[in-house]
Amino acid sequence: MCRTSERPARSVRYMSKFQALDLGLVVRGHGRHYIVEDADGHRFVCHPRGKKSDAVVGDQVRFAESGDEGVIEAVEPRRNLLFRQDEWKTKSFAANLDQMLVLVAVEPVFSESQLARALIAAEAAGIRMAIALNKTDLPGTDSARERLEPYRAMGLEMFEVALKADREGSRATLDPWLAGQRTFVLGPSGTGKSTLINLLVKNAQAQVGEISQALNSGRHTTTTTQWYWTDDTRTTALIDSPGFQEFGLRQIAAAELWRFMPDLRQHADCRFANCSHIHEPGCGVRAAVDSGLISASRYRIYGEILEELQRKTW
Repeated sequence: MCRTSERPARSVRYMSKFQALDLGLVVRGHGRHYIVEDADGHRFVCHPRGKKSDAVVGDQVRFAESGDEGVIEAVEPRRNLLFRQDEWKTKSFAANLDQMLVLVAVEPVFSESQLARALIAAEAAGIRMAIALNKTDLPGTDSARERLEPYRAMGLEMFEVALKADREGSRATLDPWLAGQRTFVLGPSGTGKSTLINLLVKNAQAQVGEISQALNSGRHTTTTTQWYWTDDTRTTALIDSPGFQEFGLRQIAAAELWRFMPDLRQHADCRFANCSHIHEPGCGVRAAVDSGLISASRYRIYGEILEELQRKTW
């Protein structure tokens, strides 16, 4: 599976033989069961040893044979880690990423707060970022561009695509940036994330169905992180994600939040070293907001997230 050439996709299968402590890549998981891909591209159903289940998509794991299934013995050290959260807890869900593509659209109108949260999480994890504006064939494109201008001014890579109206043009726009990278694709419902995956990954839906059948998790396909290879050499990957609303920031200390917002960081020449950028005199950030160097909406979002992090109700 996960092949974009004319070769038939390999199917998920249970392991029969493993070399002890082989190295594999987690491409999907559900509960205590994972799909692990070995160095040759074969995929197997595995489960972790013991009660703890802490592997995530993108992890390199050491696994060994145990009867007719594989056992994950250890998770290799991670380069980075992303989190999702709900009202009660924060949980990791993707690791070892090279970059993040945040997909927004002209319609439906995107949430700037959700966009900012995604970019903060990527910045904190040391992951390169870009924004792709989809549906630029629709009226309202100029308004969407205007809302994205603060992010363009921050130096973020920006793409404009029309994934349905101009499939090949969109592919040509994105392919150079995606090539050779492990890219986490994030976007709210309706922005065209599934269209993007289906455009760039051959038999993407078949892969999802096959893995879900192997894990007996078909009901959870829309909330499970999924790894796809876009090329036959397995050098370019897209990691599809659940959604914006669950993106986690609770791993960030409140006092450090401003450091992960480049526009605020650029102007944080304040009188006090521990300035919160909310009420202190001599604050460079607030002065930049007043002079229009930082957008009012970005500063408002900073205040909202800072208040959340300071509450520490989790």
